[in-house]
Amino acid sequence: MIAYTLFVLAVGAERLVELAVSKRNLAWAFARGGREYGRGHYPVMVLLHLSLLVGCVLEVWLLDRPFLPVLGWAMVAVVLGTQALRWWCITTLGHRWNTLIVVVPGLPLVKAGPYRWLRHPNYVAVVVEGIALPMVHTAWITAVTFTVLNAVLLRVRIRAEEDALRLASAAPPATSPADDARAPETDSAQLPGTP
Repeated sequence: MIAYTLFVLAVGAERLVELAVSKRNLAWAFARGGREYGRGHYPVMVLLHLSLLVGCVLEVWLLDRPFLPVLGWAMVAVVLGTQALRWWCITTLGHRWNTLIVVVPGLPLVKAGPYRWLRHPNYVAVVVEGIALPMVHTAWITAVTFTVLNAVLLRVRIRAEEDALRLASAAPPATSPADDARAPETDSAQLPGTP
């Protein structure tokens, strides 16, 4: 159980790194005329993702969930895979990735990296991780609860992102002195990621 707790803490530390990257990228987007959309659901999203981490640890410790090696090690591999996908999304989106919905008018959608095949690949990572992380140590109540609540949240989140993109495509391109330093089109995208 201690090793699992440390594993969950490592995932939490990775989320803190994401927040630092997000903060830096948010400043970049706002400096280029970025506009934020759909802020209302963000506190719920933060609470849900924090609850996943806390729920994993509490369920294992309080309900004495066992570590089943075949399931547990397979789920560790899946969690590591979701981290790889998440960081592939972050690096593909470049400066335009952040945890909020911010669109810089005039920048095209990226169709590189995982965005060649999926419109919202970061959410694939979130959904799969929400099942795999708890199941490393058979915390099935946390896995089911997070999955159901996250499905509701993603419905709201993806709709807000799509609406933001639709509105931004109708707006004139943003101009600023920093436009010359804009990242190449293939290194960034309009759609931000999640924690």
